[in-house]
Amino acid sequence: MKKLLLVLTLIVACLVSAHSEEKKVLSVTIKTKKGPLSGILTIPPIEKDEKIPVVILCHGFMGNKETPLMQTLVDSLCNSGMATVCFDFDGHGASYGKQQDMTVPRQIDDVLGVFSFASRFPYASKFAIVGHSQGGVAAIMAAAELGESVSAVALIAPAAVLRDDALRGILFGTQYNPLSPPRTIALKDNAYTIGRDYITSAQNLPIYEKAKNYKGKTLILHGKADVVVPYTYSQRFDEVLEDSKLEMIEKQDHAFTKNEKIPAHLITRFLVETLK
Repeated sequence: MKKLLLVLTLIVACLVSAHSEEKKVLSVTIKTKKGPLSGILTIPPIEKDEKIPVVILCHGFMGNKETPLMQTLVDSLCNSGMATVCFDFDGHGASYGKQQDMTVPRQIDDVLGVFSFASRFPYASKFAIVGHSQGGVAAIMAAAELGESVSAVALIAPAAVLRDDALRGILFGTQYNPLSPPRTIALKDNAYTIGRDYITSAQNLPIYEKAKNYKGKTLILHGKADVVVPYTYSQRFDEVLEDSKLEMIEKQDHAFTKNEKIPAHLITRFLVETLK
């Protein structure tokens, strides 16, 4: 596995070893302990031997690396001189695995695997992780494990509500017995299926307890019109994190579908100030 990761890194290094006047958009396969993740590496124009920040982007529940929010973030960050690794969690998009095997702890492992991959980039100066919704929970919990290796985190409507929902026995309007969850739960007109392990692991997930161990700078964004994750969950993140800033955005929903440029602009400004 290490040899494969090194080969990918060397390929990327060759592509940016000389001055580049155009950005590079590369499809990458990121090897992890459980299986391969599909990713897109975007590198802005850089000079030979130049060091730039690298940002890992984590999509939300039932999402993928090609959602409008993720792609808007990629474009904004690249235009500001930062490389990005946008990837599909296991069981999503083009990555390995089944939807029903997805759990938050598995997604945390995915983030750690992507960081291991990105940490080998010869042009990387500092690292940040950005996560939306459930991807935000995985992002901050992974950052807590990585510690000072991650200089900044940005969370968009982080879905810490998932633990309370699992304890109440409700998921996107579907109700179940939380004391004896079914083997599978179908969502989105049977287009998406989660398994029992997702529920049982969520019920015991120490989200805030682990998140507070991250000491780096954190930006938290939440739309006031979010009906999926109440903004009170972001307020609590702001309380437990040591160096955080919370911005509440009027008239914006869970994924900022009315204007994805708002979180992209705010996160880009934050990361430019923090990383560059």
